[in-house]
Amino acid sequence: MVKFTARRSMPEPVAPARPTPRETKILSDVDDCYDLRVYSFVIEFFRCRPGGHPTTTPAKAVKAALAESLVYYYPIAGRLREVPGNKLVVDCTGEGAVFVEASADVGLEEFGHPPLRPPYPCVEELLCDAGDTTVVVGKPLFFIQVTELIGRGFILGFQVCHSIVDGFGMIQFIKSIGDLARGEVQPAVLPVWERHILMARTPPRITDIDPAYTPVLTGSEHDANRIVNDVMLSTAVESMVHKYLLFSPREITHLRGYIVPSLLTKPATAFELLTAVMWRCRTIALGYEVDTKVRLIFTINARGRWKRDLPIPRGYYGNALVYTIAETMVGDLCGKPLGHIVELIRKAKTDMSLERMRSMVDMMALLRGRPTLPAQQVYWVTDNSHIEGDIVDFGWAEWVGGGMPV
Repeated sequence: MVKFTARRSMPEPVAPARPTPRETKILSDVDDCYDLRVYSFVIEFFRCRPGGHPTTTPAKAVKAALAESLVYYYPIAGRLREVPGNKLVVDCTGEGAVFVEASADVGLEEFGHPPLRPPYPCVEELLCDAGDTTVVVGKPLFFIQVTELIGRGFILGFQVCHSIVDGFGMIQFIKSIGDLARGEVQPAVLPVWERHILMARTPPRITDIDPAYTPVLTGSEHDANRIVNDVMLSTAVESMVHKYLLFSPREITHLRGYIVPSLLTKPATAFELLTAVMWRCRTIALGYEVDTKVRLIFTINARGRWKRDLPIPRGYYGNALVYTIAETMVGDLCGKPLGHIVELIRKAKTDMSLERMRSMVDMMALLRGRPTLPAQQVYWVTDNSHIEGDIVDFGWAEWVGGGMPV
């Protein structure tokens, strides 16, 4: 892979282009989730069309559009604060986001053939310093570095606080920057706050929850004495190796051949198929005993799922996700037909009823400030297929790849 060093400007704050309300907004109880108190990052690649921007450079155009976008998304220009009860609020101070302009002596073609997918070389050169990404209180909520390349290419490196947006919200915000950089008078989708929609009931009541959450509620899940039983928790992160496995349509079709169609209620989606295969292979590789209970956790988007009873409006950019769990024994995971695992994953999705979702929000409120998810023998899967930069339309530049690198 190509190696390079980015030449960066000093970080500078970008405040909203015009005055915005000075107020304090309460985050939802899903936003508050302890496990979301981190920064997510995305890297997107673009190529300027012939002629480029009519009046300025990509970096300056993006910077100006960011300032305009923060007029609409002004809470992102604020700072998080923790109030009694471990509750997070955002003080809308207008302090702004952090912007860095950079350049690198490398051409877009040296990153490979479009669409460009992870892994990317020198990722650390494409993101500005956001400090400790597990600390979210009292610091900027959005960091962006625009790296201009030799020729007509440039790269956007985003880092955003997960407590204030989920993946859909992040793309909505980034897309608004593209809209305004293209010359639109306002974002195509206007932001909606409405965080009260995903608040716990009063009083919270856990009436329907997956039994896998019982150790979390009792406090035994995160007992330090149990961590040694799971190699994934007893191994230091720096001792782990990150690998990317790319599955083409041809390979996915080949994997479908391992499933007996009569074992499925309907054909497996690519997500169900790949998750089943990876969960099984990972479990075998980790060497868990056959009588060990293992769990799969993945997120479900609440947008549009319960339209009548939980209408989440278009433009909502907060966290609208819930976690569902599939649980089984190692012997069954590795010994039963692959179709059985697909149906197990499918059941975890269909079991997420409105009442179970509400119970999960109530649980998040009760456990505020503490881990809310199981940790032992867990395989985490996230579907980032919606994190696609090709929906970011600058007009004067085309998207050529991007994603969320590990």
